[in-house]
Amino acid sequence: MNYTKLQQTIKDISSKDLEQRKGWYSPAAEAYNSARPKYPSELVDKVVNAAQLTQSSRILEIGSGPGTATASFTQLGCQMVCIEPNPDFCELAKKNCESYPSVEVINTSFEEWDLEHEAFDAVLAASSMHWIPSEIGYTKASSALKEDGYLILLWNKELQPCKSMQKAFSSLYQLHAPSLGRYEDRETQEDILAGLGQMMLDSGRFRNLVTATVETSLTYTSDQYISLLSTYSSYLKLDHRTRNALFAGLRLCILTNGADEIPLSYLSTYHISRKM
Repeated sequence: MNYTKLQQTIKDISSKDLEQRKGWYSPAAEAYNSARPKYPSELVDKVVNAAQLTQSSRILEIGSGPGTATASFTQLGCQMVCIEPNPDFCELAKKNCESYPSVEVINTSFEEWDLEHEAFDAVLAASSMHWIPSEIGYTKASSALKEDGYLILLWNKELQPCKSMQKAFSSLYQLHAPSLGRYEDRETQEDILAGLGQMMLDSGRFRNLVTATVETSLTYTSDQYISLLSTYSSYLKLDHRTRNALFAGLRLCILTNGADEIPLSYLSTYHISRKM
């Protein structure tokens, strides 16, 4: 995906009606909480070092979801204010972080959040910044940061099955959802991730971009994999009948091709830059 197309894709997502964005993941909130992978500890350690985070740091998290990344940073013992517009995610985040008294989860959108000027050492957005209009997200994040504070963007790309399994799936996608049957190789995913980092710099609010990528391999059962797919936006947009037919076919395909498991891999990236 070239940079211009990526920019337009992000604009299309962030320009959706705010109320629609708030409730987008509600149908898959529980599945998102259980099936989406965490951010690798290796990546988190790199972020902590690069952004100079310590126990005394105060972090603002934009779009915490169910707390997928939150717990990794609360283990530092630092204070976190987590903004989450989806009420279902908000409840899950509170539950997942209930053992961390230094975490405050607020059910509101970043657009509607009452800005605390220059109050945070770091602003964290884990696979969420693309849901906020750039002219609001980057400007408000900059205003919330202390002088020379860090903006941290984390990204987990979609989990990819191995090429042999993807090939086995291809006829099912052609039958039920042709637009979803693409395979993103590493080069394509890295290009997308690089573009997301460039958008941070293009905002004119941040400088000195630092980035790193980690690849993770893991195995899901067929049920876990179907649950995972149900959390991706492209699958949420499918009509109920099409989605059920596709998922039934994928589950049967996994079982037919061996044990009830599927090897997957995904790229995780961080982009860190300093307030201008």
